[in-house]
Amino acid sequence: MAFRKLDDLGDVTGKVALVRVDFNLPMQDGAVTEDTRVRAVAPTILELADKGAKVLLLAHFGRPKGNRVPDQSLSMVIGAVEKVLGREVMFVPEIAGDIVAQAVGILQPGGIACLENTRFWAGEEKNDPELAKAIAANGDFYVNDAFSAAHRAHASTEGLAHLLPAYAGRSMQAELEALGKALDAPEKPVAAVVGGAKVSSKLDVLKHLVTKVDHLIIGGGMANTFLAANGVDVGKSLCEHDLTPTALEILEAADKSGCTVHLPYEVVVSKTFEANPPSLRTCNVHEVAADEMILDVGPSAVEALADALKTCKTLVWNGPMGAFETTPFDAATVALARIAAALTKEGSLVSVAGGGDTVAALHHAGVAADFSYISTAGGAFLEWMEGRELPGVKALEI
Repeated sequence: MAFRKLDDLGDVTGKVALVRVDFNLPMQDGAVTEDTRVRAVAPTILELADKGAKVLLLAHFGRPKGNRVPDQSLSMVIGAVEKVLGREVMFVPEIAGDIVAQAVGILQPGGIACLENTRFWAGEEKNDPELAKAIAANGDFYVNDAFSAAHRAHASTEGLAHLLPAYAGRSMQAELEALGKALDAPEKPVAAVVGGAKVSSKLDVLKHLVTKVDHLIIGGGMANTFLAANGVDVGKSLCEHDLTPTALEILEAADKSGCTVHLPYEVVVSKTFEANPPSLRTCNVHEVAADEMILDVGPSAVEALADALKTCKTLVWNGPMGAFETTPFDAATVALARIAAALTKEGSLVSVAGGGDTVAALHHAGVAADFSYISTAGGAFLEWMEGRELPGVKALEI
């Protein structure tokens, strides 16, 4: 898709940039505990400020549902934002109207202000055109740098983009370009790794991917549902037996599309789910006892998956291969992640990963920095994997 970037901006000295960012940050005891999302948008904010724009930041925080909730005020994150930017950031307790206009008047070119939590106004989540107009009245142009909120058609993510000249920020640009390379116009063959506990949470992802990729690697608890659909007795493993007909439909669709689905033929099982359980063993998938549960993919099966990855040029990854939070059921995820990272480093694979568990798993494996691109977007990343149009992205198209 074609969209306007910051490179397309002319002289912005003294102009007001309304910049949508994601400051939905984890907090504990009133303090920000993790600032990745601030660091992601810092290049856009600083670039605009350094070019002389007056930068007004728009973001949501939590789910206040149209009410002013004091502990969900964006005033709580100003200190963390200032620390990352190395600049003073003015806090404005409104998102539109005279108070914002006064703040714009006070700001010098290159100044930065953060407006209040957009979700304190009920019109935000309703994409109220009147609220969008009121916000737009204080801006000259709009920049969306919050891909993580792009799946929501809200006043500050979609509405504003139709009222002012709209541009993708640097983080949004990187995300769209990386995702475009991964699924929209990928170098083939393409592999997708989809893991996690439940098929039900990723049905639409799986249905879409089998029409787009050459290899679909299914792991985690959801693999058990596919194994059961194929007649495998999975013992007391996590399994959505009611979805086995749907799993069969997905396998049939994959077959018709020429997509090879990889399910584990060797698994790591235990009678109890705990760290390093005494009943731990590795076995063929047809040898799982009635009182055992599948908790990871076995090493031989991982080697076979590695061989499949070595034939591919592009990889999209969402979800762990096993119960990776508990040792030793992280082994398959770590091993496969390291193989993907090595292939990426040698230049033979473009690797894109996304989703909270996935990012945590790649950090755990020590290879997050070696993937071509890691999306922290969560819901928006999943909806992109489902092939859905994202309103916040669509609104930036030219």
